[in-house]
Amino acid sequence: MRRLLLLRHAKTERDSPSGSDRDRPLAARGRNDAAEIGAWLFTERSLLPDLALISTAVRARETWDIVRQKFSDQMAPGLVEHLPELYGAEPAQLLTIIRSAGPDPERLMIVGHNPGMHDLALRLIGGGDAAGRAALADNLPTSGLAVIDFAVDRWDSITFGGGQLVRYVSPKLLKEA
Repeated sequence: MRRLLLLRHAKTERDSPSGSDRDRPLAARGRNDAAEIGAWLFTERSLLPDLALISTAVRARETWDIVRQKFSDQMAPGLVEHLPELYGAEPAQLLTIIRSAGPDPERLMIVGHNPGMHDLALRLIGGGDAAGRAALADNLPTSGLAVIDFAVDRWDSITFGGGQLVRYVSPKLLKEA
């Protein structure tokens, strides 16, 4: 089995000092939300990633840094890759990146951006948690996390529609629980 964790970056400032969208930092709410998702992941140890692929955009890197602080002792430091191609990637591009993850990581996390991450989640999920699928149908919000399982032995075997949604969480859902 392979487990994919799709995490959208946390809430950002509207502008960056450089004027570039890639350089937008997290807002205060985003830092708080990322910490909340990281703390939740720490309590759900079966979800901790073996490998994390992170967009090189400032907001994605900052999100990952905050999330990872909550479980840094549980993950080897070298199992993180920063990929510029995650910025603005469409579902087919994201699937290609996932398929190239190699055979070793059983749990793979991607920290990226909408609309590609939301579209990818919707296309990968063929079943699973009905309430989570309904909540995810409209949006993958900032700091939203979709956990999708695939009954395959290798990442290059996953297909659209082949995944089962195991969990869907967001800071809003965690506050409501």
